[in-house]
Amino acid sequence: MDARATAWALAARGGDHDAAERFVRVLYGDVLRFVAHLSGDPQAAHDLTQDTFARAFGSLHRFEGRATARTWLLSIARRAVADSLRRAAVRPRIADAADWRTAVEGSRSAGLPAFDDGIVLLDLLETLPDERREAFVLTQLVGLSYEEAAGFVGCPVGTVRSRVFRARVALGGLLRDAEATSALGSGVPWHARTTRSAMATAAG
Repeated sequence: MDARATAWALAARGGDHDAAERFVRVLYGDVLRFVAHLSGDPQAAHDLTQDTFARAFGSLHRFEGRATARTWLLSIARRAVADSLRRAAVRPRIADAADWRTAVEGSRSAGLPAFDDGIVLLDLLETLPDERREAFVLTQLVGLSYEEAAGFVGCPVGTVRSRVFRARVALGGLLRDAEATSALGSGVPWHARTTRSAMATAAG
């Protein structure tokens, strides 16, 4: 997919409108998942995704294919999220289940957790330090290789592997704690089957 997406980006740079549409279609879900996790605001995910593609097409003339189109696009998405966070005033967030469902299910690729599974995983991911969450999302949810993720965040491959490993350990511990707490209170494990399914799917 990466090779095709990069070829479409290069063709779009030359004015091929069909290639531009294919480029957006194939990478839209990756960008949407990434900005939803990185921003922590699924309600704004679609706006941030559209902003990312608007920025990408505005700078497409400078894209030369040295990195894959997906890595290049995610770097733009990261800046879009950072700019959005800088502009946003501090305000309470109101969760909207319908928007969460749209952000998660609408961007879900085959093999990723469904909504009921994924929402538990999202809640657990929010407790991780930013660097570990980003490494986990890039490699386990967006699907970048460790090498691509290392180039994206600007650190050694070993550091990315360490962050992902620590994220998995932390998520596993949080899951066990949540299940133990629920079992003590009600005798029924807290989302045991659902959460384990999500973890197994995402952590591969």
